[in-house]
Amino acid sequence: MVFRSLRRAALGVGGPAVDTVLANPESFPNASISGVVRLTGGERGVEIERIVLTLVTRDGVAARELGRRELAGEFRLEAGATREIPLVLHVPLETPITHVYGERVPGLAVGVRTDLQVAFAHDPGDMDFLAVHPLPAEAAALDALKTLGFRLNSADVSQVFEFWVAPQYQDIATEVAVSFTTGADFVALHVNQTVGTRYNRDETVDWAAEVDALMRHIGQIRR
Repeated sequence: MVFRSLRRAALGVGGPAVDTVLANPESFPNASISGVVRLTGGERGVEIERIVLTLVTRDGVAARELGRRELAGEFRLEAGATREIPLVLHVPLETPITHVYGERVPGLAVGVRTDLQVAFAHDPGDMDFLAVHPLPAEAAALDALKTLGFRLNSADVSQVFEFWVAPQYQDIATEVAVSFTTGADFVALHVNQTVGTRYNRDETVDWAAEVDALMRHIGQIRR
């Protein structure tokens, strides 16, 4: 199955059409996505100056680029002609997680923007959205939070998750900010940027016990 986003480039009436086709819109940090960009010539031939792919993340407040690559340089696209260009784009390790517990995090998005530039005109590009899922260690920690009774409220592009705390910790706080730092071989979890813990990514961890210890540590700090 392929996933596609067909649009007429904003290059004037009769301009070329751009069809970005992703092989799979489901991905993970530190993975790659693949597909093709299909161009269909309009009513007249045009000189394509370049095609650029950009991985973008945004929430309701901020947006930032995660990476970009030039897919093709100069070539001519004749009227009515078609051209298919393969695409491969790396999803960096720091890419925000957009889907938790099988559902999209409200207001948070990651997508691929395809920019087409022709002589004397530029199409700023639409976004083809990706569902970015947590890596196994992050997923295990998030599952532990849910098992303990924490409820996800929101997240932002800096990958800070806001949770309503579980009932057993109501005397400590009503909500907490949980953030991850993931490296090539480790994952670290921090609560309210105050306390945290770090493990190898392939290490078996009792995350429920870790979260419980961190919450109780916060309680001790506040006394």
